[in-house]
Amino acid sequence: MPEALRSSLRYLPGLILVGALAFAAIELANTPWLKTHSIGALTLAILLGIVVGNTIYPRFAVQTAHGVTFSKQKLLRLGIILYGLHLTFQDIGQVGVVGVAIDAIVLCSTFGLALLLGKRVFGLDRETTLLIGAGSSICGAAAVMATAPVVRGRAEQATVAVSTVVVFGTLGLFLYPMLYRWNLQHALLPMSEHAFGIFAGSTIHEVAQAVAAGSAVGTHAADTAVIAKMVRVMMLAPFLLILSAWMQRNPEQGSETHNKAAGSAKRVVIPWFAVGFVAVAGFNSLDLLPHPLVSTALDIDALLMAMAMAALGLTTHVSAIRSAGIRPLALATVLFVWLVAGGLAINQLLPWFAGLFGA
Repeated sequence: MPEALRSSLRYLPGLILVGALAFAAIELANTPWLKTHSIGALTLAILLGIVVGNTIYPRFAVQTAHGVTFSKQKLLRLGIILYGLHLTFQDIGQVGVVGVAIDAIVLCSTFGLALLLGKRVFGLDRETTLLIGAGSSICGAAAVMATAPVVRGRAEQATVAVSTVVVFGTLGLFLYPMLYRWNLQHALLPMSEHAFGIFAGSTIHEVAQAVAAGSAVGTHAADTAVIAKMVRVMMLAPFLLILSAWMQRNPEQGSETHNKAAGSAKRVVIPWFAVGFVAVAGFNSLDLLPHPLVSTALDIDALLMAMAMAALGLTTHVSAIRSAGIRPLALATVLFVWLVAGGLAINQLLPWFAGLFGA
């Protein structure tokens, strides 16, 4: 047997395992109850991976290690690139300059708050802080998974961050419609369905959660929420480029991640998959691809992302999550409160200021 073929076959057992878990997660996500509660395939894939990883997986971890690692790294990057097919540059025009500014301010303020509090107040390591901050400020689990290679976060750190996204994103999809109806009843703040959609899209963690919250209010709210959310998703690429440059210029003494970075003579490592994400979104904006092809590509992307999540779960030990303690949850709680209260203030004040200046 040729050496190249033998080397390739080493990946097969791990790919079959994560593929089976991903397929199971996608099928489960389509069941009515889980669909109603917006529990998506990515969340289910990581949960299934954790269950298998902490029960029977250690028995055949050696045989599947190559494929699992490949899924967690290479397939993840490819999945992030294809994720660009979810949106177009034309989406930006539908929320306007003010909507884009709201997204940007929410992102920067939330991530900045995570940086400010993560280590100083809650005593978290920098990688966990960055991952929780990215997940809360941009697009949930997808942002965590995209940021993990840039900060070289460990599997358990990424899983902790994803867990916080699941908890507070799920809470948000129930809380936001309740707040809208309560405000409508008491007429405290002016908020149309359009304004609520931008509020939901600019502050709720996951795309599916933002859509679910918007749908509970109305069709127009749901449409606006998904556009505002996808504009926020588009900010993932420049965020990763800036974060990569910042990490290189601010090495943390004693950190394995940044000891490696220090050896690269302060060279900025460009996360090319982030550039690919923007390029795919830009190409998708030209509407040159047949819609059936785009639909198929999105299905492939969903599978790749689910496989990466399953691989992450398989390599995550519950004991490591337990050892992280209450501190990551505490940071995520503060960020969630900021997204609701601070995000609401930004959504109310920025259009008012823009109106003053005729924007």
